[in-house]
Amino acid sequence: MPVAIITGASKGLGRALAEALAGRGWDLVLDARTPGPLQAAADALERRYGTRVRALPGDVTDARHRAALVARARRLGGVDLLVSNASALGAEPLVRLAELPPAGLRRALEVNAVAALGLVQEALPLLRRSGAGTVVTVSSDAAAEAYGTWGGYGASKAALDQLAAVLAVEEPGLRVWAVDPGDMATDLYAAAVPDDAGPRPEPGAVVPAFLRLLDERPASGRYAAPALLDGRR
Repeated sequence: MPVAIITGASKGLGRALAEALAGRGWDLVLDARTPGPLQAAADALERRYGTRVRALPGDVTDARHRAALVARARRLGGVDLLVSNASALGAEPLVRLAELPPAGLRRALEVNAVAALGLVQEALPLLRRSGAGTVVTVSSDAAAEAYGTWGGYGASKAALDQLAAVLAVEEPGLRVWAVDPGDMATDLYAAAVPDDAGPRPEPGAVVPAFLRLLDERPASGRYAAPALLDGRR
């Protein structure tokens, strides 16, 4: 069975992706910071689908934790897919750049870009060995558009987009997709803009866009989930 590592997998988009992959028979290594919800998610998926699902709580900015994630995947057979979904906002709720603490920006960059690259570096030998080695980085339209209060988070996601683009050039044997999932009803968004209660799709609604990429395996690049769901690239 193919093996995937998914960070930020106890809830939201990470949890929805784990559900979809487990339903397709994938074995999974799941990461999140909170042990209880993560283990509950792993147990539920293993019971429902009969695949091997390993929960490993920790902080992706910790190099030892990243090494442990890859070691756990190696014991399952390797790494065919790495999904960097764990994210940090930098400030909760979001604030203008004039008020953004430098420590908050550092945290966003560490989680969203530096840790994502560190995990890729740790998993790269196994990804190269896979017949279909794939890296998915979860991006945001804030990486490409200038929205007030989203500057720190958007800068970290722009850095992640550039890392993904260069990785695709340097590792032509892999597929590397940066995916903007669009607006979703997640705890992250609620923490970012608590006063915005507008209706948004549940994370599961955008999962078919990620599955389309896995099924069709287009060229490495940046993709927007709404366009993929509409049948466009």
